[in-house]
Amino acid sequence: QVQLVESGGGLVQAGGSLRLSCSAPGGIFSTLHMAWFRLAPGKEREFVADITWSGDRTTYEDSVKGRFTISRDDAKNTQYLQMNSLEAGDTAVYYCAAARGFSAYSGMKYEHQYDYWGQGTQVTVSS
Repeated sequence: QVQLVESGGGLVQAGGSLRLSCSAPGGIFSTLHMAWFRLAPGKEREFVADITWSGDRTTYEDSVKGRFTISRDDAKNTQYLQMNSLEAGDTAVYYCAAARGFSAYSGMKYEHQYDYWGQGTQVTVSS
């Protein structure tokens, strides 16, 4: 079992920024396809962004394009989600997810495609 640990959530005003981090065990992280999902009140969990194991491809959900950036640092066994220009609609619990398999393509948008999940970190944007 691979344990993913998120951090970086919090309360921020609209227009502000936060950076989420997700760490995974060393030795396996560099082989994992990574992603972020979020669960807002009254909604189903939705895809936010993903990045291939090689780090050369990313995909974003339409509402976060141009505002959020996903990245990874294999030397630190950590992926990041830089969130800028935050809006009230971004308020949610954000989950880190990881998939095995060395996919060459990003755009893995479905929960069942992922093998491991973090416990979630709360992001609250006040308007």
